[in-house]
Amino acid sequence: MKNTFDAIVIGAGHNGLTCACFLARAGLKVLTLDQYHTVGGMATTEEITLPGFKSDLHAFGYQFANLSPVPQELNLSAYGFDLIWPDINYSHVFPDGGIISMHRSLEDTVQSIGHYSKRDGETWRRLAEQFVQQKDQIAAWMNSPPATLAAANVQRSQMPHGMDEYRFELQSLRSWTNEVFEAEETRLFIGALACHASIGPDDAGGAHLAWLFASLVQILGNRVVRGGMHNLPLALAEYLRSKGGQIRTGARVNKIVLKDDHAVAVRLSDGEEIAVSQLVVSNTDPRQVVVDFLGEEQLGSDLIQRMQRYEWGDAYFVIYLALDGPLTYRAGNDAARSAYVHPTPPTLGYLSRIYTECRAGMLPAAPMILMCNDSAIDPDRAPANKAVMKLIALNVPYEIRGDATGKIPGVTWDAVKEAYADHLIELITNTYVPNLRDRILKRVVHSPVDMERVFPSAVRGTITHGAFLPYQSGSLRPLPELGQYRTPVPNVYLCGSGSHPGGGISMAPGRNAAQVILGDLKGA
Repeated sequence: MKNTFDAIVIGAGHNGLTCACFLARAGLKVLTLDQYHTVGGMATTEEITLPGFKSDLHAFGYQFANLSPVPQELNLSAYGFDLIWPDINYSHVFPDGGIISMHRSLEDTVQSIGHYSKRDGETWRRLAEQFVQQKDQIAAWMNSPPATLAAANVQRSQMPHGMDEYRFELQSLRSWTNEVFEAEETRLFIGALACHASIGPDDAGGAHLAWLFASLVQILGNRVVRGGMHNLPLALAEYLRSKGGQIRTGARVNKIVLKDDHAVAVRLSDGEEIAVSQLVVSNTDPRQVVVDFLGEEQLGSDLIQRMQRYEWGDAYFVIYLALDGPLTYRAGNDAARSAYVHPTPPTLGYLSRIYTECRAGMLPAAPMILMCNDSAIDPDRAPANKAVMKLIALNVPYEIRGDATGKIPGVTWDAVKEAYADHLIELITNTYVPNLRDRILKRVVHSPVDMERVFPSAVRGTITHGAFLPYQSGSLRPLPELGQYRTPVPNVYLCGSGSHPGGGISMAPGRNAAQVILGDLKGA
């Protein structure tokens, strides 16, 4: 078997492509493989409903990537990558028609919060300014391999308020928002962003994530990739090819082949083996690498067992919509101009009930729904005078054990998904968007099971390669033995969202893994 490639990257999602780009830029001959029909993974854009209606299948907002140096380092604008910064990043709407909006202008956001609490508005100004002061430090944390737990503890102990910071990192959303905000509406406005990572109001770590997410969006924007999120991985793919890298789609890996405890090839599901001379790096979820690609024979039963208890988080449920024109929100036009809309009652108790129902295996009666106004921000994604959007229920069970709606029989997603979609559309139409139901030209529904069928790394219908939990973060993500992008096999690496800093569009795991790999090659 002839060694053809220096490096093989498994998975052409945005992190896999980012890693491949830096390896190719360093002079390695790189092949990237993906089981899907195109590159991008969960950062793809497709006409899933009707021709001319371009839906981002999963990722829509470009947030943490605002802190990434990758677009500049790889000159991605030369390959068609461009961003739109909305005037309104997101809005939270309430059943009575009330609204708070995160405007591009901090002053406008302060005023919007001030309709419910002027004190909360000034508190938000202070919190956003705190992010500005810490932005460079946060970017360095995100775009570097994680410090070891021991090193992080030493660093924290040397900070003037290190123990306060440690408390904040572990604090729940409810605890923190009750401390700093007086209006329940403000608590929901800031706190609902933690739900994007399946963190409930009483989960550890929710406070820090909500502050970080909301502050980053306030200062740097909930930007959108012009023409669809797919244009980010497409730009990375073009850069990779410009450096001699190759990409094969429709090629699913089922084994990493070892010889003398080193990877020497990858085997595809059709039996083809592709030789590699230096290294293999995987952008898939960490379970596939540990359990499927390497396995107990290579890694031992202890690591396999601990990988099997890795926590994935709550599942997602998506409704893609082609609409016969823009929507009219009960809360007014600012909601229609927002990249995201969060529609909920103004209580943290509402969020608690959702997570209780979801984690008990129940179909939540009124899940937290993220409304993505794709074409309101990027009109070219839909035909003239039409609209495209998606609704994401952020907290549903993967395995159904009951029904909190009281009207949907069945315990398999294939049996209940359309009825559940009917229920959610009815809920939004009756409470928040009166013309939603009548505007729908076509819808396509993806249950958690559908998501996993399309993208195997969407394990149990999740999209972050593992739950955001204190014991699955930093150098502990996904497991301590794998927390520096390395595996026990010396030339097999991880570069996906199952590694620091985690899920979402950031390009950080891919870039960080490339730093580690190139450092190892230099020191070899």
